[in-house]
Amino acid sequence: MPNQQAEIFDPQTMNTQDMYKVMIGSVVPRPIAWISSKDAEGTLNLAPFSFFTVASRQPPTLAVSIGPGVQERKGTVKDTLTNIRELEEYVINIVPNDLANPMHESSKHYSSEVDEFERAGLTPQPSDVISVPAVKESPIAFECKLDKIIPVGTDHLVLGQVQRAHVDQSAYAGDFKTDIDNWQPLARLAGDYATLNARFGLPRD
Repeated sequence: MPNQQAEIFDPQTMNTQDMYKVMIGSVVPRPIAWISSKDAEGTLNLAPFSFFTVASRQPPTLAVSIGPGVQERKGTVKDTLTNIRELEEYVINIVPNDLANPMHESSKHYSSEVDEFERAGLTPQPSDVISVPAVKESPIAFECKLDKIIPVGTDHLVLGQVQRAHVDQSAYAGDFKTDIDNWQPLARLAGDYATLNARFGLPRD
């Protein structure tokens, strides 16, 4: 029996933006994939996406959902998706709390010829096995080659196989673990962001 005190939302009778707000306010906190890519002419692009998770452990595969262009670019395809389709390689950088402002700057709707690395004051770091650079200032980066792009409604699920993982010594705890307390990952909420507070194991005492 459904909870009689709950608000019920039927996506069939709602506009897309309202259902989107329900989802992004409920599926929280979300990690942020800060994707660096480049176009066929070599112009770099950097943009954050919070529909992001691990898709497979073997082969190691990361999944990012990329939506359509918004606001003044409504009805267009985002530069990140276009670049990934063209070059079939990209880097997923992970965002620490101290890079929140540069990440926000890179999220703005620049034209495709603008280099977001430059706008955000960040340094391209050459990758080991792909041509797309990572964000040097990011403590963790995954070099990815495209596996497949799956259309899902208005969005596109991008699956990329990890070719190399880079973890800065300041973020590494040994034994293949990261020092989360030290590098302080940034998380996406609805309109806001959050960091991790006190952690605990289960079961609780």
